[in-house]
Formats: sequence, C-alpha cells, structure tokens
Amino acid sequence: MNDHHPFEGEEHGALGDAEYERFMELAAEEGFDVEDVEDAIGEAGHGPLPRLAVVGRPNVGKSTLVNRIIGRREAVVEDRPGVTRDRVTYEAEWAGRRFKLVDTGGWEQDVLGIDASVAAQAEYAIEASDAVVFVVDATVGATDTDEAVVRLLRKAGKPVVLCANKVDGPSGEADAAMLWSLGLGEPHPVSALHGRGTGDMLDAVLEALPDAPKDTFGGTGIGGPRRVALIGRPNVGKSSLLNKLAGEDRVVVNEQAGTTRDPVDELIELGGVTWKFVDTAGIRKRVHLQQGADYYASLRTAAAVEKAEVAVVLIDGADSISAQDQRILTMAVDAGRALVLAYNKWDTLDEERRYYLEREIERELGQVAWAPRVNISARTGRHMEKLVPALETALAGWETRVPTGRLNAFLGELVAAHPHPVRGGKQPRILFGTQAGTKPPRFVLFASGFIEAGYRRFIERRLREEFGFEGTPVQISVRVREKRGRKK
Repeated sequence: MNDHHPFEGEEHGALGDAEYERFMELAAEEGFDVEDVEDAIGEAGHGPLPRLAVVGRPNVGKSTLVNRIIGRREAVVEDRPGVTRDRVTYEAEWAGRRFKLVDTGGWEQDVLGIDASVAAQAEYAIEASDAVVFVVDATVGATDTDEAVVRLLRKAGKPVVLCANKVDGPSGEADAAMLWSLGLGEPHPVSALHGRGTGDMLDAVLEALPDAPKDTFGGTGIGGPRRVALIGRPNVGKSSLLNKLAGEDRVVVNEQAGTTRDPVDELIELGGVTWKFVDTAGIRKRVHLQQGADYYASLRTAAAVEKAEVAVVLIDGADSISAQDQRILTMAVDAGRALVLAYNKWDTLDEERRYYLEREIERELGQVAWAPRVNISARTGRHMEKLVPALETALAGWETRVPTGRLNAFLGELVAAHPHPVRGGKQPRILFGTQAGTKPPRFVLFASGFIEAGYRRFIERRLREEFGFEGTPVQISVRVREKRGRKK
C-alpha cells in the first residue's frame, strides 16, 4: 500500500494522491465538511513550522500585537511595562500559511535580576527564530534602547519587519515615517489595539519567513548523519558517554556538576553508521528560576533537542528518579522527538538498588514505557553496543507509516470490541481515521461525538500494540462531525 514516495502528494500530509482521493470520498459519505477534513489533515500533517519572534522594549504593545495576529486574547496585556516575562509560543496563520509566533518579554540593556532573565529570553527568541517583528512605539519614537535592539538584530542577521505601533490614524503616519532612521527598512504603521495596518505588516512577514525552518533535521539530507541529543540533569554522565563513544576526551568531564555549557557536536561512527551526537548542558531546575550562564545553557539545550531527531535521556541509576528527570523526558516528548532511556552508572548498583530502581521506573515513568531502554556505564563502556540498536529502533518507530486502509480496518475492529462508554445517553463512535504525518506519527480520527481523554489513551495503547511505534511519541487529534445543517 505504502509504495509511493514519502513526499509524493505532501500537501495531503503523509497521504499519496490516490489514497487521499479515496479518503475524501469516505469523509463525504460520513457527512463531514470537505474543508474541515482538509484542515484537520493539514494541521496534523505539517512538519516543523517557521518561527517568528516578536521583540521590542517593554510596553510597546508586543502582546497586544500577538493577540491581534492569533485572533484571540491569549497573551496577558496590561498597561504597564514588564507583564510578559517568559517566551510564549502560539500557532498563527495568515493568508493560508501557518507559522509559530513567539511573544517575548521586553528587552532592556544593562539590567539585573529578573529583568536580565527576561532580556535573555528575548535574545534567545531572536537566535532561535527564522524572522523577527521589531515593535517600536511610534508615539515615542526611537529610543536608545531601540537602537541597542537594532544592533542586536543586525548581529543576529535575521530578516526583520519593523512594526511602528500605536499609529491609530492618519495623523500618526508622520511619526511612523521617522523610524526610517533606524535603518531597518520601511516602518509598517500599525495599531495593534484596533487592527489598523496589521494585514499589510503580515504580508511583509510572509515575504520574510521561509517556507520551513532553517534548522531542519540532520537526517533529511540524503546520507546526512542522524542527530542525537544527549540530555539529562547535571553530572549524570553525558560528557563521559560522548567521550567513551568518540574514543577520546572530546569534552571536559569533571565531578563538579554543570561543566558543559554549550552544546558540543561530534560525528561518531557506531555500528558502521555515522551519527551526529550533541552533548548538552544539564538541565538543573525550572528555566525561569535560573540565572546567568546556567540560564543560557538550558535555553541552548532546548534548542539542541528541537534540532535533534532522537533524544537519549540519561538517568543516574544510583539516584532516585526525580521530578527533574520527568520534566526533561516531557520536554523531549513535547518536542516530538524519538526517545531512548539510558540508565547510567549501572555497574555501581548492587542487587537491592537494581530491584528498587525497577519499581521506581514502573511507578514514575509509566508514561514513556514505550521508549527503548539501555543499562550502561559511561565510565567503563559497559553495554555501549546496545545503544545503536536502541537508536535504530526508536527512529524506525518515529518514521513508521500505517496505510489508511489498514488503520481503518484496525479501528473498526477496535470500536466493535471496545465501544466508547455511553455519556449523557449518547455513545460517540470513531467513524474513520488516517495518519497525516510522521516524525513523530500523527493521527487524525473523525468521530460522531466527543472522545474522552481516557479512550484516546486506550486507542494510543492499542495502536502501539498493533503497529509498534516503539521509541516514539504518538500524537492523536480528534475531529467531531458537526450536525448537518449547522455548517458555517
């Protein structure tokens, strides 16, 4: 069934043209709106989206502009500076093109404490974006801080769209024109509060944004090495593991936690295949509680995971599994990466500790029971040969594609044997579904009513039992058929 090229008909997600046609006929028979079905497949089938960062000094209207672009009041807005602190990412669409929109806190120079952390978030957002909207208050004009942001943007070398905000009428156009002096090209006069001029500005944004993010997976190029991120909390043995795999002291190893600060790339041949391993800084605690070099290190680690295909999460077998370990696992799963669990320092564990560790894994890590596991010693090299099969298994699951016909036969049997519980006198049914994307596998199920979270988890578990998907998150979205006659 899956005999077409993986990118054939990619406007239909992972569906080939013939399969797509048959699928749309089925959707029409079940009474679904064709546009609704196409939207569902498009949303689930897209790969990584380009990222647009919204930056500027405090209180220039960045969050108001973000709300205007995404079409809802999501970002917190208040008439005082410094309300937004963390980077917050939303999905947005304009003229049929989707992109990720990153709202940031206000950038200021020469600040300390939490304001410095906010500025660091904004700087990282610029570094990780594909294009930038620089928001300036046209009623105030260009300030010294704005000039400093311009220098930052020039250094980053990203495409910039200059937004002259708070231009509520024709009288403010002259104020906006004064911003040509910043040297970033045409200022786009906008009123984020009232929506004036935002369409023209977004047209300019689409011209600046690439079709796909600049940093695509290392393995998408023919013969390119697969990218593996080594992640975990500090002093768990990530750098020791990289050195052992490389056969040389490639990175600094020290008993002191937090030795690694920048991600370190290393091409290593294992099992006759070249892999690109990335050693990352240990993730200490919640990012917004960090400061200085540790803060930047955590942000770079998050970026390394985004660029990887598979994450190897190292867990110290000698220590209890912590909330920090679980947060790191969640980060890898939320990023949609293939996953391998490596329990390090296994050679130092006695029988009693191994027994209790197994119980901890069952209790604390049940949500990633699908991830391949290896018990290793980065110091002695014990069981290193098991790492490659685990990586290959996880990547194979990450790229698995289930033909629509086979998936629907499976869903039909599943629903017949285990129907959804009756709620409020109604019993919702899954009518049909399709796999709209891979890396990780993404499914869209079409149903006659709301499907509860518990039943969705049951479907995911049975999908794994039937089709494998070892080592990969599985994403399931459900579209409910609207009552006929209520179409928009």
